[in-house]
Amino acid sequence: MSPDLSWTLSPGVLIGAAIVAGVYVRRWRAIRGGASPRRAAEAPVWRLCCFMASVLLALLALVSPIDALADQLFFAHMIQHMLLLDVVPVLAILGLTKVILRPVTRAVHDLERRAGPLAHPAFAVLLYVAVIWAWHVPAAYDEAVRHPLVHVLEHVSFVLAGSLYWWHLLSPIRARLRLDGMGPVIYMASTKLFVGALGMGLAFAPSALYPYYVHHARVWGISAIDDQSIAGLIMAVEQSLVMGVALVVLFMRALTESERAQERRERYELA
Repeated sequence: MSPDLSWTLSPGVLIGAAIVAGVYVRRWRAIRGGASPRRAAEAPVWRLCCFMASVLLALLALVSPIDALADQLFFAHMIQHMLLLDVVPVLAILGLTKVILRPVTRAVHDLERRAGPLAHPAFAVLLYVAVIWAWHVPAAYDEAVRHPLVHVLEHVSFVLAGSLYWWHLLSPIRARLRLDGMGPVIYMASTKLFVGALGMGLAFAPSALYPYYVHHARVWGISAIDDQSIAGLIMAVEQSLVMGVALVVLFMRALTESERAQERRERYELA
């Protein structure tokens, strides 16, 4: 059977993406335009590229043929999930700086204070793991692919869980409960092991677990069990790659902060 490679041009998704991109670009241009070189440096071009790449990948996941293929192949659905859970939030947060977020910094701190335990990194870990495991329970998964509103809820939960999870690691705003020292490593390892275990379980399961894909017409000659195995490997490998890249980014950021602290100490000693 030939696959359906049509575009799903959902007006809601397109309008939402346009609004988010427009708000960001307006703020970025306000910082760059007519500002001192030092202030403009707080909104470098690479930050703009990261944020716009986040928006484009969200569109790729939700309106491109990936979305149509997700109804036909489990591994395409897994790619869609990994984009929404990890790649899109990571790039969006990397596109932010303290200066870019300044208009909403106080509101973010107020929200964090009012959230109480929900603002703790441990909650982000539990939410991240719970969301991805819950939606991969066969009954819940089949409900999502069969009912559009449930599918939307699934995607929203992935974006929210992923955004909260990566915010604790990559946020440019100093949080009340900040991960320091070995904290980021333990934070990621505790999460990625649980999710990676799910991926490996899907990859090496002795039978296909999802009735929707078992009974759906197969495309490209890929059997349901092979489709599931590919999906599981995609999940496991993606988790390892993202964890490795995130650790490199965090190490580079810690090195930069250390160098800046050293420069401040030297200026203080010379004063």
